[in-house]
Amino acid sequence: MDRGLDFLKSQVNNAVMQHQAFLQALEDHETQAEDSRFRDLCSRHIPKVREHQRMLEDYQQVLGAEAGAGKKFLGSMLGKARDLADAARESDFLRLVGDIVMSRQAEDTFKTFRDGGRALANAQLAELGEVGERHHDEYNREANRLVQQMFVEHVRGVEPGLAETASDARS
Repeated sequence: MDRGLDFLKSQVNNAVMQHQAFLQALEDHETQAEDSRFRDLCSRHIPKVREHQRMLEDYQQVLGAEAGAGKKFLGSMLGKARDLADAARESDFLRLVGDIVMSRQAEDTFKTFRDGGRALANAQLAELGEVGERHHDEYNREANRLVQQMFVEHVRGVEPGLAETASDARS
């Protein structure tokens, strides 16, 4: 395992690839989703996720850790594997569950960068982590609410959005 700056570079490279896969999923799901709530969730968060990706790539360049052809190829293969998994799932519910998993992974990475940056007195790494962690936490809260609503709707066998309306009417 790498140590020192080489370790940091490898972790940033991994974060860039993982986060790019999440961004690509949101962009794909914004156009593919049948459920308008899911499309809206993607649309609302894509700008912030793009900003995080830019911040990660900027920091990657500062470190001189730009992913080489092998890393880019691996990232491309990970994206293709995700596309195949999405095709097999074929439901907004399962796509959203997959997006939540990727976002939680990104949130954990950003928390590590935030806390590690603080411990190392690396302000840029700490700030990158802080911003990314805060937004992924926000995305996860919204996505979890939506996936719970979708779950209830699927169990009840109702159309999207009707379970929420029915429960609101009872309140």
